[in-house]
Amino acid sequence: MSNNQISKLKLPENKFKLLLHSCCAPCSGDIMKRLLDSKIDYTIFFYNPNIHPHEEYLLRKEENMKFAKKYEIPFIDADYNPRDWFDITKGMENEPERGKRCTACFDMRFIKTSEYAYNNGFDIISSTLGISRWKDMNQINKSGEFAVSEYEGLSYWTYNWRKENGSHRMIQVSKDERFYMQEYCGCVYSLRDTNDWREKNSRPKIEIGVKYYSHSNEEASNN
Repeated sequence: MSNNQISKLKLPENKFKLLLHSCCAPCSGDIMKRLLDSKIDYTIFFYNPNIHPHEEYLLRKEENMKFAKKYEIPFIDADYNPRDWFDITKGMENEPERGKRCTACFDMRFIKTSEYAYNNGFDIISSTLGISRWKDMNQINKSGEFAVSEYEGLSYWTYNWRKENGSHRMIQVSKDERFYMQEYCGCVYSLRDTNDWREKNSRPKIEIGVKYYSHSNEEASNN
């Protein structure tokens, strides 16, 4: 599907200003370009205290920031408070991917996004997390709707970013831009579990900051 065939996006409910929570450049790249092409007024909000270690966090944030700067998209760099994230997810260390820990993580990030949006003139929020095939879109949407429920006039956009081959275009943009390739969701428990699986399957452990997308590989981001 060519860019000319992709339908233009339109904010629902006559909303006009979007705050887009972004988890990383690979997941957000195509979405950011589509929003630009659709002439939607939006700003990127980077708040991901789950990402571990700090070296990985900086790689993901700075790459996303660089891509936003390339297209002159406003970028909000929110606080990195991993201690609060560990407190919120305490007791959930052994929850599986898509389990209760992920819900708590989404809630934390979207509540912060909603608070900023409400206090800074945005009337709708959304997140790039849903484009990843590794994520449960219903789980993400429920957290988003929960987060905005405390703020009058603020909505969560449940748009399915995977529509019209969105996941495929995400990979193509990542290859074109040679984005850093995340090989685990982001949190310390995801890193632990991924490395455990790799060890059991005789594969090398993850190395931070080593692997990048290119047109010679076909792997997708799992953030």
